[in-house]
Amino acid sequence: MAGFRRAMDYLYLLCVVIGCTALVLISAIIPWAVFTRYVLNSAASWPEPLAVLLTIVVTFIGAAAGYRLNLHMNVGYFADKLPETGRRPLELLVQLLMALIAIFMIVWGSRLVEVTWYNTIADFPFLSVGVTYLPIPIGGVCLLLFIIERIFLGIPLDPIAQHREVAVD
Repeated sequence: MAGFRRAMDYLYLLCVVIGCTALVLISAIIPWAVFTRYVLNSAASWPEPLAVLLTIVVTFIGAAAGYRLNLHMNVGYFADKLPETGRRPLELLVQLLMALIAIFMIVWGSRLVEVTWYNTIADFPFLSVGVTYLPIPIGGVCLLLFIIERIFLGIPLDPIAQHREVAVD
């Protein structure tokens, strides 16, 4: 089980790096779009569609990383009012429902990639539309693996914070 946890730590770190990189790129692209439009009076056509594509990456791959460490928005008021014996089955039910969502993302995201694979984007004719939708099933696979980890091993500690604590000590 320690090997699985370590593999999930690496997958988590990969998701974080991909999501953060996409977010940094979005933060650089949007000001460029504003600059070309309002300063140069010649708007570039590529920044907006590229920002949308990067948003797909942040949404599906970054969100899987956030889910792993329970950093997502949730409403636990009523669950917190339950006795401990009632919480565990409720938590398992939530994980199983989330697994259904992850499977939906994998199945229907893969089908979306498949049916759009040979279409191209007007601003990026070299790029397949299917490639731009790959973060959906990839994020679904990551999410499903993180859910399996949570069901069998519990919510993990943050591997980035753990690394930082080891480096400081």
